[in-house]
Amino acid sequence: MHLDHQKILEKYKSYNITVDEAKIKKAVEFAIKYHGIQQRASGVPYYSHPLEVAEIIAEMRLDTDSIITAILHDTIEDTDLTLEEIEENFGKDVAKLVDGVTKLTKIKFHEDNVRQAENFRKLLIALSDDIRVLLIKLADRLHNMRTIDFISNPEKKKKIALETLELYAPLAERIGMQQIKTELQDICFGILNPDIRESIVQRFKSIELESGQNKLIPQIINELQKTLEVQGLKAEVSGRKKTPYSTWMKMKQKNISIEQLSDIIAFRIVVDNVENCYRALGIIHTSYKMIPDNFQDFISTPKNNGYQSLHTVIIGPLLQKVEIQIRTHKMHDIAELGVAAHWRYKQCHDNSLDTTQYVWIRELLSILEQNNDPETFLQNTKLAMYYDQVFCFTPKGKLIALPKGATTVDFAYMVHSDIGNKCVGAKVNGKIVPLKTHLVNGDQVEIITSKHQTVSLSWEKFVVTGKARGEIQKVIHQQLRGQHIKLGKTIIYKALKANKIEDETKAIEAACKFFSKTSDELFFAVGEGTITREEVVKLATVKKSRLSSTLSLLKFTKKASSTTEDENVIPIKGLIPGMAMHYAKCCHPLPGDKIVGIVHTGSGITIHTSDCEMLNNFASMPERILDLTWDNNKSNIPFISRIKVLLLNEPESLAILAGEIAKNGGNITNFKILSRNSNYFELIFDVEVKSLAHIEVIINALRIKEAIQYADRDRN
Repeated sequence: MHLDHQKILEKYKSYNITVDEAKIKKAVEFAIKYHGIQQRASGVPYYSHPLEVAEIIAEMRLDTDSIITAILHDTIEDTDLTLEEIEENFGKDVAKLVDGVTKLTKIKFHEDNVRQAENFRKLLIALSDDIRVLLIKLADRLHNMRTIDFISNPEKKKKIALETLELYAPLAERIGMQQIKTELQDICFGILNPDIRESIVQRFKSIELESGQNKLIPQIINELQKTLEVQGLKAEVSGRKKTPYSTWMKMKQKNISIEQLSDIIAFRIVVDNVENCYRALGIIHTSYKMIPDNFQDFISTPKNNGYQSLHTVIIGPLLQKVEIQIRTHKMHDIAELGVAAHWRYKQCHDNSLDTTQYVWIRELLSILEQNNDPETFLQNTKLAMYYDQVFCFTPKGKLIALPKGATTVDFAYMVHSDIGNKCVGAKVNGKIVPLKTHLVNGDQVEIITSKHQTVSLSWEKFVVTGKARGEIQKVIHQQLRGQHIKLGKTIIYKALKANKIEDETKAIEAACKFFSKTSDELFFAVGEGTITREEVVKLATVKKSRLSSTLSLLKFTKKASSTTEDENVIPIKGLIPGMAMHYAKCCHPLPGDKIVGIVHTGSGITIHTSDCEMLNNFASMPERILDLTWDNNKSNIPFISRIKVLLLNEPESLAILAGEIAKNGGNITNFKILSRNSNYFELIFDVEVKSLAHIEVIINALRIKEAIQYADRDRN
């Protein structure tokens, strides 16, 4: 009996699964006989390859017919053995499976869309008949990729790697074969981008040396295990490092460095049942600090490929930021082996397989029946296969690939940076939609631009692509610089005027010389808060003949504010002197609201209401939050408040609303229609008011009007 044959049987015995040993032995004999003296590129006998594929199938714990198909999968194409002989010796089911795998083997990868579309047709027809065909083909491809280094032609290797990365790895992910997908991607990454992969591997090694990560993983596993055991919960805890490919993809997606990733190492907690999953989560969250916005529940809402798990990120043992996945043994089995595990559970429990596992194949086949145009079919096929991406089209039909959750702004930046910077609106499938609209597969998107448009800081909150976020931050930085220069210039001129310094030009020149800056750089520094107005004033009054007066610049004292300076002073107590200040556009704080300030390095302080949802993003950074209060004696400047209104769709309704706001001392600066129907209009208004009490007077006045069904302050 062949050694590899024995290894296959031993695997099944370790899983307590019974297989037909006699039939498997007979299949091995057929493979050896018919492959004969054929050799692989490595020089080993060819029949070793189907035996290795059969061993991968054994790890999936599939049935006897699947093992035999794996052993014989190359015989029809490469030897004299016929399908009739296979059916005669091993049965009709095996012959059908071997035929399906043979058809898949004949599919060759082409960049030409028409030929590639035809290949997809063949692939889907084969898959629709029996999912084991794909499992065996994936095992075949995995072993071929494991031995690809024996291929001497570098171009051939790259072509095979590209085919694997674009076709087989996504298919593996689509059916939940996480282990196979991960290994295929990483092998392809090493062939297609060897330098990048090597640099990430070396970075991993240096991080391990710096942080002692190789010792860290067992220490964290041990502490997590003890934490759970103390609470009486039995669980298996394991840890692993992420692959270079997944690390690189996450770095590209988030537009961050490798050091900023929280999940280079991840830990898994496996328990007996669903109830204990949530119990383990409770123990972890009460024992360690959770990082906000990083919890995901895929148990109550599984992924499309059947994946279930609880995901969280904590400041865990040894104060390390780590990702934790919590699941049951069955969930873990399905997470690693996907549809193969589903297939096996069906065989064991004689239940019908969850039909959602095959819905995507059926959907693609319906596309196949409805589309005669190969390119349209190919595009639609890819839409359904890459379920973690969305594929949208420009009005001219160009295909734009985006990550799931992408918005019209992400689309605009993916087309071109200038289009993103100038976009004012978007049409999706011919209808005008908000810029933060999430796109879905097949959407046709038209971006509306204006040369007068400027990038909005709020865009950064909803875009998901690194390109969009990077471009927005770049433009915002330029805008903020302009705002700081303008603010700094105003601060300096007011301070000089308040201190009765008449030669302003000479005073600014003295300050520029002292700080070695241009005038714009000086204005920016004052606007940003790194240089104070008192320093500039002191330089304007210093006597150059005395060194001591120059040294005295190190000890500034605040001058009493003059009446002129008080007229437009910021009406808030607790600010850092000299720092630029902005009112948040998410919550529109007003005098009377409880407020806090968020310190942003390089852009000053943003004022929020104390109950603003944005503060959740800074829960782990309390040092950046300032407790502030309004100075009631200095609040004569107008503030913007936002009101949401539901208005009857009747004549004069809008006039009544505008008149009521004006009558109560408010000034409408902007408004937008959110939605409309035959009965109502839903609108938001930006209104200039003096305080919280003022906006409440206006809202109460609106509420008593029959034409206005709803009115309230909008702080979303």
